[in-house]
Amino acid sequence: MNFKKSLFSLLLFAGFAAAVFAQEKPSPAKTAEGAVGDAKITVNYSSPAVKGRVIWGDLVPLGQVWRAGANEATTFTTTKDLMVEGKELPAGTYSFFIIPDEYQSTFIFNKVAKQWGAFNYDAAEDQLRVSVPSGQSSTMEERLKYEIKDGKLTVKWEYGEASAKLAAK
Repeated sequence: MNFKKSLFSLLLFAGFAAAVFAQEKPSPAKTAEGAVGDAKITVNYSSPAVKGRVIWGDLVPLGQVWRAGANEATTFTTTKDLMVEGKELPAGTYSFFIIPDEYQSTFIFNKVAKQWGAFNYDAAEDQLRVSVPSGQSSTMEERLKYEIKDGKLTVKWEYGEASAKLAAK
């Protein structure tokens, strides 16, 4: 009888644990991949959800450096030198930040790839900053999303969207 109770308890616990782990994380890790010429590009980020919140200008203040995701800073890796908005970005891995604004945002590629959020962000370590058009999308994006396609790096969240032109060097 003790064996049956122990087995039942173990199965009950295993079922509970499976249910807890099956729930989606608040900001799951995501990867966006693409290519520009011979360069393989990878963006690693944590993808928070809108959850009914106002994102731009509230949760993410306009005109301030944002970690471009949740948790650790988003990273951008290119295996070959690239041109981003006509400016050179050497091959490597960078932390990626954004200074969002209503019509024009700034994409920042920072040489300190491993950092938590933007708490220790240092502009002196920026490899490249580019101004990019930003604005409203007609479709709602519940989760932060990055795309690399058609020669562009695009970030979308809520109704906001910004893109940078990418080209092979």
